[in-house]
Amino acid sequence: MAMDAAANLATIAAYVHHAERRDWDAFEELLDEEVVYELPQTRERVRGRSELRRFTAEYPGDWHLELAESYADAQGGVARLDSRMGVGQTDTAIVFFRFDADGLITHVTDWWPEPYEPPQGRGHLADRY
Repeated sequence: MAMDAAANLATIAAYVHHAERRDWDAFEELLDEEVVYELPQTRERVRGRSELRRFTAEYPGDWHLELAESYADAQGGVARLDSRMGVGQTDTAIVFFRFDADGLITHVTDWWPEPYEPPQGRGHLADRY
């Protein structure tokens, strides 16, 4: 059964929701058996449904995720997540998803960009927010 953008958007929302609630059974049901999860900054790769469940469930600290925005089509999607780790530490993640024909997640690339200051002398080109 081919999935559509709306179904894939719902899967992205469920992925974040179940991770935030630590509902690992429901989280795992969203994943293809052969899912691949990659973190480019740390160069980590996790292969397999149960392995990704364990990797995520055992991530250290008091972390929390909130879905800020997401977009999808029939094959893939992207989400911007707001993350909180303990008190006062916030981050943004950009997460890319790929789906199979049944709507299961086959690939996740999880980017955690670090903010930085723009180069000197460019203030006249853009507003800061």
